[in-house]
Amino acid sequence: MQVEVSRDVFRLAQAFTISRGSRTEAKVLTVRISDGVHQGWGECVPYARYGETLDSVEAEIAGLPQAFTRDDLMNLLPAGAARNAVDCALWDLEAKQAGKRVWELAGLPAPGPEITAYTLSLDTPDAMRDQAAQNAHRPLLKIKLGTPDDMPRLEAVRAGAPDAKIIIDANEGWSAQVYADLAPHLVRLGVALVEQPLPAGEDDALLGMERPVPVCADESCHDRASLPKLKGKYDVANIKLDKTGGLTEALKLRAAARAEGYDIMIGCMVGSSLAMAPATLLAQGAMVTDLDGPLLLAEDRDNALTFDDKGVHPPIAALWG
Repeated sequence: MQVEVSRDVFRLAQAFTISRGSRTEAKVLTVRISDGVHQGWGECVPYARYGETLDSVEAEIAGLPQAFTRDDLMNLLPAGAARNAVDCALWDLEAKQAGKRVWELAGLPAPGPEITAYTLSLDTPDAMRDQAAQNAHRPLLKIKLGTPDDMPRLEAVRAGAPDAKIIIDANEGWSAQVYADLAPHLVRLGVALVEQPLPAGEDDALLGMERPVPVCADESCHDRASLPKLKGKYDVANIKLDKTGGLTEALKLRAAARAEGYDIMIGCMVGSSLAMAPATLLAQGAMVTDLDGPLLLAEDRDNALTFDDKGVHPPIAALWG
């Protein structure tokens, strides 16, 4: 089995800003695994928030033995970007070897399109109102917030897109007091979900706090080991392949989270259609699907995912799975 890693850069359609900073391109790692006849591939986005770099993730992959299975991989690499790309490449390889689709191998029903959120970058209220107006036709908008001065931004987005469903991602940027102050206004403005309002290390403050709008764990939720710490704080678990370390663990996390009563959000880093493709299988029936990464790019992979008024469609076999 031959494992190859390459670096790819995708230009963004416009600068993308969250509370932790801005970017103008998506830097990803692409993993290709070949058995000499068939080749599978996967993509990951190393994330500095979790101490990952392109170099560190590539080194993790380079340290793998010459032969291993997906089951072996769970013990060879920790949950994170490196394991994600390798795991998804193995799923793709297995599908090609079997002449089947990944959803068949995983025992899942045939997937269909799912409405996805479209993310508005953090900016001034006027700029965010303009962004909202330009995308007011979309059924679900996600707003990047996370500063002490977010109310004017939220009011501006609602004014720009009066009919859209809105969810908020604070990216750990609020304090408990800011969240408590904002909560009644979130209800008034029809916000459907708040994602990670407090820093992951400080989210015990959510215990016992009234949650008039469902609260979703993102940075606080990585894999199944995260679930015990979510109890009493969150209503929804955001599952991202780059956090779970691939589709294998993500499917198990989804089942475990649902069994414990959590609703499911399927999220993404900013990457290409190859990164989103496995996540479309997870997104089936989720409370919220947030797989808009390719919509933020100025360029994408060949055989890219289809986005239309029905949502994001599962990949064709020529892309993945």
